[in-house]
Amino acid sequence: MIETPLPFRLSKLKKLAVYLALVALCLPALMPLLWMVSTSFKTDAQVFATGGQGAPPVTLGSFIPHPFDFTNYPKALAAVPFQLYLRNTVFLVVVTVLGAVFSSAVVAHGFAKCHISGKGLLFGLMLATMALPGQVTMVPYFVLFRTLGWYGTYLPLVVPVCFGVPFYIFLMTQFMRSLPVDLYEAGRIDGVNEWRLFTKVTLPLSRPALATCALFQFVNTWNDFLGPLLYLNNPARYTVAYGLQQFLSRNGGQWTMLMAASTIFVVPVFLVFLMAQKTFVEGIATTGGKN
Repeated sequence: MIETPLPFRLSKLKKLAVYLALVALCLPALMPLLWMVSTSFKTDAQVFATGGQGAPPVTLGSFIPHPFDFTNYPKALAAVPFQLYLRNTVFLVVVTVLGAVFSSAVVAHGFAKCHISGKGLLFGLMLATMALPGQVTMVPYFVLFRTLGWYGTYLPLVVPVCFGVPFYIFLMTQFMRSLPVDLYEAGRIDGVNEWRLFTKVTLPLSRPALATCALFQFVNTWNDFLGPLLYLNNPARYTVAYGLQQFLSRNGGQWTMLMAASTIFVVPVFLVFLMAQKTFVEGIATTGGKN
């Protein structure tokens, strides 16, 4: 019998200890998600059987539905016009992701690779806008969009991000500064204009940063509740996040159906992150380097 070397066993134990510690640290963040999924498979009797006065205390076993009730999902889909809300949300996600990422990439290319006098000052002013909380600009934005006649449309949710997002510009600028300068100098010597350098050199080499910003924008638009709440007054234009709140206001006591609808709402974000996880991590890890 071949005996496993002691250093190998110690490294395995150390790795196991690290994984267990990470799982323990993640539990507080995962508990609400686990409770949501668990409740979505319960009956109303199971939901209100624990935690109340005179009821049995909440235990680990109470998280497991017994029996599983799969009818909450079709009931939730029937009670909420989920297909309409999903179509509206997907439309906003596609438009805002494309607009925000492309416009931010154009500005970031200028900051990172173009020889512009005073670009350091402009970059600092752009970063200063990130310090403004959303509550400060909420009222001026609302007055502006209402004056323009955009209230009740998707334009207030789409147009601002299509002119660049400061956080994305910052991330992309840091990434693009790490791209080889020789490629751009050689292109300029050959007479290639700046737009062609951007489309043929910068964009292909900046895929990790582009994917990272696209994922951020996807999550922000998908989870956006305040924007639709402020600017949308037509139920036919509601998004999934705002639609769930409307369902809660109409059916506040039907927690099992609400949790089922919320679980469906979370699944696309989870799947997108799993598919883009490698590119996302690569983009985050490489946005700090520069020449």
